[in-house]
Amino acid sequence: MITEKDIGQVFASILERIQDEGLRKKTIRAWVLGCERGGWESVEELEALPFTLLTDTHGVNFIEHTIAVTEGAYELAKVQEAAYRQMPYKIDQDRLLAGGLLHDVGKLLEFEPDGKGGYRKSRSGMCARHPISGTALAHEVDLPDEVLNCIACHAKEGDGRPQVVETVLIHQADFATFNPLVMMEKGALIQ
Repeated sequence: MITEKDIGQVFASILERIQDEGLRKKTIRAWVLGCERGGWESVEELEALPFTLLTDTHGVNFIEHTIAVTEGAYELAKVQEAAYRQMPYKIDQDRLLAGGLLHDVGKLLEFEPDGKGGYRKSRSGMCARHPISGTALAHEVDLPDEVLNCIACHAKEGDGRPQVVETVLIHQADFATFNPLVMMEKGALIQ
């Protein structure tokens, strides 16, 4: 069984930057709830899980992807804050970090082992993609609407929808980690 302590250790360097203790605890709780509902029993299982079933991940796992997206979005925010003489909008770092950690939490319900050493979409995943199931998990642990927006709107479900700025940054960081792999698969990535 994956515990709050386990999730706290896996994401320690990011979680410690979330200043709002309640938000930090709810973020961890959403991960634990997703693990429980998805039937994931150990951190090792999460480390073996690919972050997508849509293309070859070349060994990048679910945890690594979550960290890369969260840190990427965080750095995008920091660069803007450092480069702009005057920020045209406020970026809430707590919301950004929590949203980044949770953007794909619904994949804990969307994916399952295929019984052959790989993974497939679960029944839940066929019924609702991870932005929907992740938003439901986050709502269940009473995360704020702005974090729900980060989860619900970070992928195609958010196209054309109103978004908090943190969602925009998470979306960009997410696709910056996904698109090169898809391009590699198609032979379109110049290396």
